[in-house]
Amino acid sequence: MSIISRTAFAGAAISLLIGGVAHASGASSRYNPVQDQTTINECGACHMVFHPQMLPAKSWDKIMDGLANHFGEDASLDEKNVMQLKKYHMENAADSKWWGGKFMRGLSKSSAPLRITETPYWVREHNEEVPARAWKDPKVKSKANCVACHSRANKGDYDDD
Repeated sequence: MSIISRTAFAGAAISLLIGGVAHASGASSRYNPVQDQTTINECGACHMVFHPQMLPAKSWDKIMDGLANHFGEDASLDEKNVMQLKKYHMENAADSKWWGGKFMRGLSKSSAPLRITETPYWVREHNEEVPARAWKDPKVKSKANCVACHSRANKGDYDDD
């Protein structure tokens, strides 16, 4: 291989690597849709299915251990389903991969927020872009109602365009 070919090959490899890291680091507002059927069935029976990458593992651990009082509701499940949900959420949490995630920005390693809407990333994004009156809109109802503004959120797409 000539020196020009090696240089071109190295440049292409570096571009691919940098592009992959930028994509993997959560540079966009898109996530892979939740694929775990237990998560879709059990969590989706009551609310939108949130991507595990939106909270750190410690948060999901606390949420799964507190299903008897899940934000004021009894969401208790049998042990098999709890274990499957916990496994999926822990393996895909914001701090589960080497690249971390934007939802970890501003959180300490010991942080375990129970609400995605309490993470510094979520607060920063929504305080800058969403007027306070929007939360009072009867169509929105709750800060956790992502699909009110992000119509493709159930598919993992949180772009607001």
